[in-house]
Amino acid sequence: MNRILLIEDHDRLARLMCKALGDAGIAVDVVERIDSAWDAIARMPYQALVLDRGLPDGDGLALLRRLRGAGLGVPCLVLTAREALHDRVEGLEAGADDYLAKPFAIDELVARVRALLRRPVDFRPLEPGHADLGLRPDAGLLCCGAESVALAPAEMQIMLLLVRKPAQVVRRGALEAAAWGLSEAVTPNALDVVVHRIRRKLLAVGSRQRIVNVRGLGYALREPEVAQ
Repeated sequence: MNRILLIEDHDRLARLMCKALGDAGIAVDVVERIDSAWDAIARMPYQALVLDRGLPDGDGLALLRRLRGAGLGVPCLVLTAREALHDRVEGLEAGADDYLAKPFAIDELVARVRALLRRPVDFRPLEPGHADLGLRPDAGLLCCGAESVALAPAEMQIMLLLVRKPAQVVRRGALEAAAWGLSEAVTPNALDVVVHRIRRKLLAVGSRQRIVNVRGLGYALREPEVAQ
C-alpha cells in the first residue's frame, strides 16, 4: 500500500482527507507542524506529501525548500487558501509538483494524489534492489534471479528501507515507522516477528543477503562474510 505524509493542522479537514485517501487504498500519516514533518520524513520514505502552507510554525513552503535543498525529490501537492497567481507560482518555484486551492472537492484531492503517486521519483528506483535482490513493490514481490516470493505490505516496506541502506544499521524505530506508520500502535516484538518471516523468504529464494540484528540498535542487510 502506498503511504503518504499529510502536513495539515486543521483537524476536521485532516480527518476527511485521511478517510477519503484511505478508502482509495492510500495510507496516510498526519502531522501538524513543519518540524514534525521533517522528523517523520527522516524516519521513512514516503511516496508523496500533501502539504498545507498555513502551519503553526510557518509557511509549509519552508519545509518544501528544505527538502529540495537536501536533494529529496518526493512528489508534493501543496494546499493553500491563497488563489492568486503569484502564490501558485511561488509554490511551484519552491519545488511543488502540484497545487490545490482551498476549498476543494475531496474527490479532486484523491485524484491529484493518485497522479503524484504515478510519478517516478529521481532518487528512488521504481524497482529497487541490492546485490542479488530485487523488489517489485507494485507486485509485492521479493526477487532473486528467477526466483520470487510474495511479501506482505509491512515486509515490503521494511525491505525497501533496508535495500536503500545496504550494510547500514537501520534503527528499529525507522523500520517500525516504515512498516506500520507513525500513528499505529506496534507491539514490542512485532518487528522481530516480521523480520523472522523475511529471513525465511530470503533463504527460500536463494539470496546471499541476510538481515543481521545489531543488538541495541536495529537491523542491517548484509552478506554473511560482512555480518557482525
